[in-house]
Amino acid sequence: MITESDEDYGNLNKEKMEDSREPDDNDERRDEIYYDKWWQKFCLRFHQPDSTPSWKPKWWTRFFPFPLFSTYRQSALKICFILFFLLTWGILYAELGEAIGLHGELLGMSLLVIAAYLIGWIWLKVTTLPALIGMLLTGILFQNFGLVTMTDEYRKLNQDLRKLALVIILTRAGLGLDAKVLKKHYAAVLQLGLLPWLVECIAIAVTTHYLLHLPWIWAFLLGSMIASVSPAVVVPCLFRLRDIGYGESKGIPTMVVAAAAIDDSVSVAVFAIILNAMFSSGSVTWNIIKGPLSIIAGVALGSLWGALISFIPESGDTHVVPLRFLLLFLGGLFSLFISSMIEWSGAGPLAIVSSGFVAAYYWKKQGWIVNKNPVSDLFRILWIFFEPILFAFTGAQVTISTLDPVVIKMGAVCLVSCLLIRAVATFLVSFGCGLNYKEKLFISLTWMAKATVQAALGPAALDLVHRSQTTGESNKREVYAETLLAVSVLSVMLSAPLGALLIAVTGPKLLTRDNGDNKVQSEVESMKPVAHNSSQL
Repeated sequence: MITESDEDYGNLNKEKMEDSREPDDNDERRDEIYYDKWWQKFCLRFHQPDSTPSWKPKWWTRFFPFPLFSTYRQSALKICFILFFLLTWGILYAELGEAIGLHGELLGMSLLVIAAYLIGWIWLKVTTLPALIGMLLTGILFQNFGLVTMTDEYRKLNQDLRKLALVIILTRAGLGLDAKVLKKHYAAVLQLGLLPWLVECIAIAVTTHYLLHLPWIWAFLLGSMIASVSPAVVVPCLFRLRDIGYGESKGIPTMVVAAAAIDDSVSVAVFAIILNAMFSSGSVTWNIIKGPLSIIAGVALGSLWGALISFIPESGDTHVVPLRFLLLFLGGLFSLFISSMIEWSGAGPLAIVSSGFVAAYYWKKQGWIVNKNPVSDLFRILWIFFEPILFAFTGAQVTISTLDPVVIKMGAVCLVSCLLIRAVATFLVSFGCGLNYKEKLFISLTWMAKATVQAALGPAALDLVHRSQTTGESNKREVYAETLLAVSVLSVMLSAPLGALLIAVTGPKLLTRDNGDNKVQSEVESMKPVAHNSSQL
């Protein structure tokens, strides 16, 4: 239910009136009646009023009344996205011809992304659960209803797009790390970022080894991926609580953001090291030595690149924002692709996070706020486009008819049991973090949602198996890789909505609200599991 003050109603009335007269009391009463009908309240779940004045054509309100339709500003933004995809398709069609024609694979992939974006938006508004779940389901439906097909040629494009999404995820993780917060809460951040991840990784490895019969190396590969927590689900929910005063005095949202960045970085790096060791042709001894070396090399080279970006270009340059963005983004792409090419895959992800962290540290000294600067905003905009690509393409890898029901059943048992183990471990390791029992319980219940890392890394092993030349070994590996993909998708479907719901329900009950907060209590009562898209991170 949406509640507004009389002043807000007055602003809405001014937006509706075509002349410039001030709204009177009768207008406010009429607006209250206008928004009192059930279908109007339902429409307000999809179309929110603009918080700032905006221009619109004089005929817009007559033909597209609010809230039956969105405001002109919101409609114009959606039209921009549609035009972007149409123009991109037209350019590619002019250059590639029938490959992206009405029966081409590229057109099917483009329609999948557009449908994922729209269905994700509808899913968010109707259920108030993360949009990424709707995007993932869209990919699964398109694949299993034969609406999209991918040959080997376009599967490679799929892999590259997922790598681009991974660079965006890791760069944003680095830009979100605040050195001041790390220094103040370093023990708590490290405890929450590393120990629950380690416990769940081991638990997943043990349970999947015995219940899904995965070899130990494959079980730990799966564990390193599944143990990661998704900031795309956790952070927007926590920030919504912070905005109405919950947990801010203890710095819980800020501390969790930093811990999530470390959690993601470790997960991606360990996954890359294990995957590289599995498919590498080098000796086992060298692969073991190369793991720690790749971590050191990644952190060192990434830090140097971040320091370089801090003073090149010069901070007063007219084009400093796009130049810093391009240097950071292209540097991340370079480190990821080059580290994969030379089989030092663990170095690339850590270099990306380190470069973002060091760059943000020096930019803060120059006056830019960590995670709220123009470069972070550009990555946030870029994620709007790559989020449906990542989750739709991951869902499109799942063919339901080929799934083993035993794998799904046992996979669910493994995931649920390991989530409980992680919750207990998080509660125990949070001792010494300066939190009371309720706050520890809150973090333990909400520190479990999976999404971005699982979507980005879930199909990675299957991609490498498809390149394998050894038929007998490849068949076994393909079964294991498909199991990894199925469990990774299942983890998102189970934990993302659960995590969002737990944050919304337990937050106001377990966290302390700041006394100085001036927000009205009705905002708490109107809280929903997730009112933000993950693009707002």
